[in-house]
Amino acid sequence: MKLPVAPPRHVAIIMDGNGRWAKARGLPRIAGHQRGAEAVRRTLVAAAELGIPYLTLFGFSSENWRRPADEIDDLMGLLRLYLRGEIAELHKNGVRLRVIGDRSRLSADIVRMIADAEALTRDNLGVNLTVALSYGGRAEIVAAVRAIAAEAAAGRLAVAAIDEALFARHLFTADLPDPDLLIRTSGEQRISNFLLWQCAYVELVFTKTMWPDFGRADLEQAIAEYGSRERRYGATVSTL
Repeated sequence: MKLPVAPPRHVAIIMDGNGRWAKARGLPRIAGHQRGAEAVRRTLVAAAELGIPYLTLFGFSSENWRRPADEIDDLMGLLRLYLRGEIAELHKNGVRLRVIGDRSRLSADIVRMIADAEALTRDNLGVNLTVALSYGGRAEIVAAVRAIAAEAAAGRLAVAAIDEALFARHLFTADLPDPDLLIRTSGEQRISNFLLWQCAYVELVFTKTMWPDFGRADLEQAIAEYGSRERRYGATVSTL
């Protein structure tokens, strides 16, 4: 498949469909999540090969805490396995890992492993992989507002100095470019409280492929669709 001359700089993906993939095969939900982890590996390799420097994956939302306790336990166990077994390989391949979200709800051992992984890969120059865990876009915006309000109340920030750029610097993604392309798998067509501020002008691509089946061909197809669009950012393109 012919790709655009310049692939999107930042691709974000809502990884959806693990449970339905498992149900359709008569398997427990954890089997879908396990296969979903394999899709993460495939997609990360494909992003590196296609020259995409920033990849952000929606792994676990703040709303997902309302799922059954046994499923949450399975997901956290899978996360532990990933952090123990994959970080060395990520580091070897030059991937920089960072995790965004509310870590206060995660177990202490997981928080520690995340911090260790981020420290180990901090200086890597390959794909910048960001994983959103215990993340909600509205909560992120509220946290930014609170931080800015505290600075203003303390006299360290003039209200007149608050603009979009300053606000963006208080988000979890302060040192990341905004996504150019947002992909959601499984056929659902909504962004589910993901990167609400950052996705103001993102191109949306929805695919019916379930996340456990997602691979390079699906990523290439989404990028090709992205490349066929004209991004105007609200401006009118001259026809002269």
